[in-house]
Amino acid sequence: MALALQIAVTVAVGVLGGVLSGMFGVGGAAITTPAIRVLGASAFQAIGSTLPSILPSSVSGSLRYHREHFIRGRIVLVTSAFGVPASVVGSRLSRSVPGDGHWLMIATAVLIGFTAYRTAVPVVRADGTTGGLDGLRDEWWTLGLIGVAAGALSGLLGIGGGILMVPAFSSWVGLPLRPTIATSLACVGIFAIPGTITHAYLGDIDWTYALALAAGVIPGAHIGARFTIAADERSLRSFVAATLGVIALVYAIGEILALR
Repeated sequence: MALALQIAVTVAVGVLGGVLSGMFGVGGAAITTPAIRVLGASAFQAIGSTLPSILPSSVSGSLRYHREHFIRGRIVLVTSAFGVPASVVGSRLSRSVPGDGHWLMIATAVLIGFTAYRTAVPVVRADGTTGGLDGLRDEWWTLGLIGVAAGALSGLLGIGGGILMVPAFSSWVGLPLRPTIATSLACVGIFAIPGTITHAYLGDIDWTYALALAAGVIPGAHIGARFTIAADERSLRSFVAATLGVIALVYAIGEILALR
């Protein structure tokens, strides 16, 4: 593929990834990571090269959510305090997993599939509503555990950690879906900073892919956030679950075939 065409396709992928990032709060790497694998990136480049684009998509979408007062600041601060160092550790461990990166990609697909399931089948409270527990369970240690796990996954898999935070904030902490997505997206951007620095040090970032993705995700994330704010809860859950489920299935099949 000619370089100009490759860049144009990568920018388009970035726009789509930004839309999904703003809509789902997962950072957009659920689509950009497998997409740049198809475009020719190695498994480790796919992990590292998506991280620089997560920050601008997070900022773009988070600014839109902030105007609607959906972001829970204390949850972002506590979760990030634990997640940032975990992101560095996860990034350093990414090359220790056997399988030349393919098992990392399969693990990503499994987590995306779990997020799809938990979004489609949320915990139902005693009053018949969804969104987790009766009242918020936002103790520092609860948020710390989520931050450590999500931060480690962000660095290890290059996915921003949102695919863990979205179901955790909704089912475990007890946030409604829109604040869950908005708060997760803000955390995702913070986690991406140390992960980007560490993967750059390890030589895992192809900056042609990274910069092209970054150019596309900014307008995409703003569009995605606007859709989430306008959609009704039931339609939003169905669309998020269906889209992530399809991505997880295609992602897993491709990486399993690559192992052969």
